[in-house]
Amino acid sequence: MSEYTYKTRGVCARQIDFEIDGDVLRNVRFTGGCDGNLRAISKLVDGMPVDNVASLLEGNTCGPKSTSCADQLAQAIKQAKA
Repeated sequence: MSEYTYKTRGVCARQIDFEIDGDVLRNVRFTGGCDGNLRAISKLVDGMPVDNVASLLEGNTCGPKSTSCADQLAQAIKQAKA
C-alpha cells in the first residue's frame, strides 16, 4: 500500500491524502473544503478501482470554477499513477 498527498489547485480543499492498495483507492481524506460533501465522496470511492474513480470524477466542476474537489481527486490519482 502506498500513501499519497496532493496539494490541490483552484478549490476550497487545500490537500487530499489517500492510499492506493494495488489498484484500489483507500482512506481518502480532504483538508478544508465542504466537510460533509467531501466525507461523502471519500466514503463512496473507498474500495473502488483507482481508474474507475479517476474516470468518474475527472472533469467535474464547481460553480464557475474549471475544477472541483472531485476533479482534483481524479488529478491526484492520475499523478500518483504516473
